[in-house]
Amino acid sequence: MRVAASLLLLASALCLPLGLTLPLLHLQKLYFFSDTPSLINVITGLWTQGSVVIAIAVALFSGIFPLAKLTLTFIAAVAPQAAIARSPLIATTGALAKWSMMDVLLVAIVIFAAKSSGFATAFAQPGLWFYGASALCGAVAAALLKRS
Repeated sequence: MRVAASLLLLASALCLPLGLTLPLLHLQKLYFFSDTPSLINVITGLWTQGSVVIAIAVALFSGIFPLAKLTLTFIAAVAPQAAIARSPLIATTGALAKWSMMDVLLVAIVIFAAKSSGFATAFAQPGLWFYGASALCGAVAAALLKRS
């Protein structure tokens, strides 16, 4: 179980930066204008447009929480079993895991809203897939570590 969890953690660690920096979706408006923002672009765009609170919230839920969850899961993976049993790491990781897929859900809602409005078409891009893969691999790794 530890080997599988370690491989999943490695995959999650490789996918997270790609998910943050690659384009999340491709928006095409009125056949002339298109945009392919990444999560980093969204956060910086919100910040520069004055939506500081929203930028901080997106940065927390899309970058800081997944990174903290991944770090805590790595620590739990390399710690001795007796230390894990007495440590609140697994509980903290579980609490952070509840928020790790929030951005994937939000992007899916944006894609649905853009397609249903008729004003724009939206297509998922590799950043969304890497971000989702990172969250999924991290969650499965944490579950495997909790079982062992």
